[in-house]
Parts: sequence; C-alpha cells; structure tokens
Amino acid sequence: MANSKHAHIRYNILDYCFRNKSYNFNDLLSYVNDKIAEIYPGEGISTRTLREDIKVFRNKDKGFAAPLPENIRILRYTNLDFSIAQKPLLDYEQYLIDASQQLLERFENHPKYNKLSEALIKFQDGEEENDTSKILFYDSNEEYKGIRFLKPLYLAIKKKQVLQITFKGFQDEIATTFEFHPHILKQYNNRWFVFGLNNTSTIKEWSIPLDERLIKFDVLEDATYIESEVDWDTFFRTMVGVVRPKNAKVVKVVLRFYNGRENYFKTKPFHPDFEEFFEEDKQDQVWFETIINKELVQQILSYGQDVEVLAPKRLKEQMLEHANSMSKYYNK
Repeated sequence: MANSKHAHIRYNILDYCFRNKSYNFNDLLSYVNDKIAEIYPGEGISTRTLREDIKVFRNKDKGFAAPLPENIRILRYTNLDFSIAQKPLLDYEQYLIDASQQLLERFENHPKYNKLSEALIKFQDGEEENDTSKILFYDSNEEYKGIRFLKPLYLAIKKKQVLQITFKGFQDEIATTFEFHPHILKQYNNRWFVFGLNNTSTIKEWSIPLDERLIKFDVLEDATYIESEVDWDTFFRTMVGVVRPKNAKVVKVVLRFYNGRENYFKTKPFHPDFEEFFEEDKQDQVWFETIINKELVQQILSYGQDVEVLAPKRLKEQMLEHANSMSKYYNK
C-alpha cells in the first residue's frame, strides 16, 4: 500500500510533473522531495514510496489509469491533456474530504469562521451527481481559467518570493516582463487579481488580473523580497473594484435613488462604507467617499434610470456623457 502521509500533495506534484516535466526516476524523486520539504521542512519520501505512487497512477482499477507507459526511462504522460483532476476521487481522497468536512462542521457556528456555513452548504450541494437534484445555484464564471494561478501566487506571497511576470494585455502587440513582489490577492466580480510592487517600474500598487493576459511567472531565486508599505484595507475601502487611476483623489459621492431602489442598494451596497442622511427629505439618498474609476461608473449605470448622481460635478458630467452616448444607439 502506498504511504498515505501527504499522499494528496504527492499526487498533485506528480500529476504536474508528468504533464509539464521530463524527469527520470531519480530526478523525479529529488523534485518531489524538494516540493514536500517546502511545505513540511525536513520531510520527504523514499524510493519505495515513489514506486508505489507511480503504481497508483498506472492502476486502471484502483488508481488513476494514467497514460504513463511501463518500462520507460523518462516518466511523462503520453497524453499531455490528461490530469488526475479529471478522474473520480480515490477511496483515500474521498475519506480525506469527508473527514475534513466533519472537522469544519464543528466550527460552523464559531464567529471567527462565519463564512464556513456558506462554504459547507455549497460543497454539500455540489456533491450531488444528478444536476436535477441540485438545490443551490450561485454565481460562477465557468470560462474563467485564471483560477489555476491562485494557489501558486498565494504560496508565493506566503513564502515572500520575487517573481518575473510575463504579461500581454489585450491591446499589446508583444508580451512584456517585469520584476514583481506579490503582496495580496483580491477577488472582484468573480475574478482574481494580485497586487504588489512592480519593481521594474517602481509602482507599489500594481495589479495583475489572473486571466489569459498573465502568460506565466517564474521565481527569481536570488532577488530580495520587498515588504509592502501600503495600507491595503484603506486602499480598497476608498474605491470600487480594483482599478485605481494614477493620482486619483478621494471625493464625496452623493446618489439619489428612485422607485424604492435605495432599499436594494442598502441591502447590497457596492461601496462598504456608505452613509445615510438624517433629513426626512433625503431618505432616498446615500453618500460615500471614494475615488472615481470605471468600476464606480459601471456600478452606478447598473441602476439605469433609477439613480441620479448629485455630487461631485465631475462624476455628474461623466454620467451625462454616458447617457448621451447611449441615447445615440436608440435614436437611429
């Protein structure tokens, strides 16, 4: 039987190697042990354990049935599109998930872990094999492939690693590379972004979307990691979304709602620190302090004719420009 200690970690490492690397057995053993030691210092596996793991990958009945031929010097899938992520869970993996779920349920009502209830019910609902029996349907972006970058970037931040980023914007003709010190990850509108220091351009609040524009990143082993000086909580509380124009100033935004839509805004505000007015004749208004960016304008536009910008003047003018441009589409 294969060694069960850290087996789930080993399987993911091996799956990555068989798809992306070309190692012989000894090189593969060294790589796996290096990766395990990064997470659990001083630990590793034996030659015997690796041989047993490879048997699990090849086993068609109780393993992954991976396209990994016998009697070859270089261990690599013959079908590079294969991944164990596509295969049903092994009994051992299902046991780990069930045990983890039971452990998490013990903390479900603890105030420190108040998001566990939502996570657990999503997980339980997703276990149903028959889609018609599903109870829960929630926002998701099934075409979003950038999620594969999330864990590696999370670990890079934890390990304080300096990265070389290769990035190609939608309008760029060629890709660019730069030195990047990752500091935080931020989710917005079902997409993830990593923020940090672009040391090539000396910009402390650089953001990178985790999507097809991020071509790849490599660890710069000899570079010294620079800690963040940014108060990220204040940074995000004074803006909507993730784009902060250069030299943007915080202003007071006042909105008036119509047709009772202020109630909807108050239950699901797009700015976390909004305030209400005390005056009786202003109960349909709210205000908050923020910078002006495209995401703010987009959120206001989502209310259509049920919202009016009262201040500041610059934002009112932007909304008027949008309204005039949109009216041209329908006055033809």
